[in-house]
Amino acid sequence: MHFRRLVAAALLAAAPVFATPASSQEPVDTSAVRRIREEAFDRSQVMTIASWLTDVHGPRLTGSPIMAAASEWALGKFREWGLVNATMDTWGPFGRGWTNERMVAHVTAPVPFPVIAYPSAWTPGLSAPVTGRVVMLSATTPTDFDTYRGTLRGAIVMAGDPPTLRPRFTPDATRLADEELERMAAADPAAAGPGFQMSDEARARMRAQQALAAERTRFLVDEGAAAVLTPARGQDGTVFVGGSGGSRDPASPALLPVISVAAEHYGRIARILEKGLPVTMELDVRNRFHDADLYGHNVLAEIPGTDRADEVVMLGAHFDSWHGATGATDNAAGSAVMMEAVRILKALDLPLRRTVRIALWTGEEQGLLGSRAYVRQTFGTADAPTPAHGKFSAYFNMDNGTGAFRGVWLQGNRAIAPVFEAWMRPFADKGVRTLTLSSTGGTDHLAFDGVGLPGFQFIQDPMDYSSRTHHSTMDTWERLQADDMKLNAAVVAAFVYHAANRAELLPRTPAARERVVGARKRQRASRGRPFVFP
Repeated sequence: MHFRRLVAAALLAAAPVFATPASSQEPVDTSAVRRIREEAFDRSQVMTIASWLTDVHGPRLTGSPIMAAASEWALGKFREWGLVNATMDTWGPFGRGWTNERMVAHVTAPVPFPVIAYPSAWTPGLSAPVTGRVVMLSATTPTDFDTYRGTLRGAIVMAGDPPTLRPRFTPDATRLADEELERMAAADPAAAGPGFQMSDEARARMRAQQALAAERTRFLVDEGAAAVLTPARGQDGTVFVGGSGGSRDPASPALLPVISVAAEHYGRIARILEKGLPVTMELDVRNRFHDADLYGHNVLAEIPGTDRADEVVMLGAHFDSWHGATGATDNAAGSAVMMEAVRILKALDLPLRRTVRIALWTGEEQGLLGSRAYVRQTFGTADAPTPAHGKFSAYFNMDNGTGAFRGVWLQGNRAIAPVFEAWMRPFADKGVRTLTLSSTGGTDHLAFDGVGLPGFQFIQDPMDYSSRTHHSTMDTWERLQADDMKLNAAVVAAFVYHAANRAELLPRTPAARERVVGARKRQRASRGRPFVFP
């Protein structure tokens, strides 16, 4: 006991001195923030990290050998920087992995021209290159397939009408204007509606379309078609491509290659066919399935805390990507920023009372699979929390592209607003000023928020994320904005530093707190011990 008192006294003597902003009771270590900014802006490694994750280890589909290599590289960097417990966290099963090794499409007649095209993930390839006639399949009901019966063996089938492309009169890339940020800050989540809800009619229409597509695939397989071409979303040669048309289940039979074709080229082929002229095309599609390991693996590492090492602050981003490009803005950007943040903390050797844990998630693109599995296993649920649930402070996430941070989505947590307001103040000169009580979705902070743990996503400038890079063939290192990435790493490092050294755990929403308190009281009461919420 005497030794513990000496250690505690030494830690207290070495603790940083915090300044308290005039408008807030939340202390801010301005000296530490100054050092963090200097390291982040003057000695940044974030773009080098991003290049390794994209140019060398991209794309990073969950379950693929490229993802495995990227994970090993990240673990190596964590160990090099001095983090501990650098490990793979296994979850799943996820299913088989998949990689595309070759994709060549070329119209050979009536006029030869190359075609911009990409295979959908988890669809099979061809056993050998094929040259086949192109057929436009027009079918709105299963009975329409009868028209084509016996005519499609070896054919390359176009499924879907060519899209109508219209000129764009707004820039691809934008930053958030002050007016937009003010509206976000003033938003009252309590007054908001339930958000998007699909009508029964729309839901029925979607199910009918899915059923028709499944029937079409079975028909084409039975008829011996060679491949399916679909019109891709996007224009100007950009193709947005994902995983429709294939299965991760190793027990599912391989069906047909599904190829997403650039809208301009798809339209050209369709118009030639409309004129009654035959079109032939060469296809060489080589896809490979990986069945050796059917599980997913998150990447974890820690900076150990001192006197509150059993309490945890987390930061993270999803590591996986789609395959059309190298997954730069989605989401090597977030992964590189979070890796850079822990590098900064270690390089500066800043004291941290709580343990800081970084997580690079896999399976996000298939539904937040890796983060949800980790949270369930580690923290339980709000109704059945583990002991670690009560010792968790916060999780900080980045997954909205390369744009600069402008503030934080608070997920309805009013109590945390003055805390984050104080922590943002040293970055006000960089435009980080906005807090909104509104919630945002679609990424891994929801795994934490959903079980009553504080999980946050930063508000970011949209840049050209939705218009050009998100899930597209243009999502390469060139789309990353170095100054924005440096700022984001500095903000994350500062937030994590303050959360790790704060006197108390970060506040939770009242509903989450009451739910967890009730559950833990029931657990403790069953063992005859009192419960004290930290």
